[in-house]
Amino acid sequence: MRAVIQRVSRASVTVAGRETGAIGAGLLTLLGVHEADTPQDIVWLAEKIVNLRIFDDEAGLMNRSLLDTGGAMLVVSQFTLLGDCRKGRRPSWSEAAPPERAKQLYLDFIEAVQCFGIVTASGEFQAMMEVSLTNSGPVTVLLDSQKKF
Repeated sequence: MRAVIQRVSRASVTVAGRETGAIGAGLLTLLGVHEADTPQDIVWLAEKIVNLRIFDDEAGLMNRSLLDTGGAMLVVSQFTLLGDCRKGRRPSWSEAAPPERAKQLYLDFIEAVQCFGIVTASGEFQAMMEVSLTNSGPVTVLLDSQKKF
């Protein structure tokens, strides 16, 4: 699984003009599912994200996690994170999981985050979405459960 994590003061996602999810302070997680991802990738990534110390403490240092702050998470499926742009000019998404499998792993990821007590909101799988956010910091982190970077 590959994720782009953005610390936000607010974020929302709409589909066809209808808001499907919104949060206040917390994390926006753009999530791409790789064809080789397993339930272990879900557990690793969910645990990693909710414990990332990227929120400021009283001294202004990044020492607090989403769990520490009580923030929420907006999870948006984004298969394009698996785009391979090393050859040519058109990205290849051949390593992205097939839609049926990707959807289940995406839903399982949301459930894993909720198991930590995190309030979650989400986009709509395979829909054309508009994501709005106010990045706080800005703070943006890239994660890959297969540790490719």
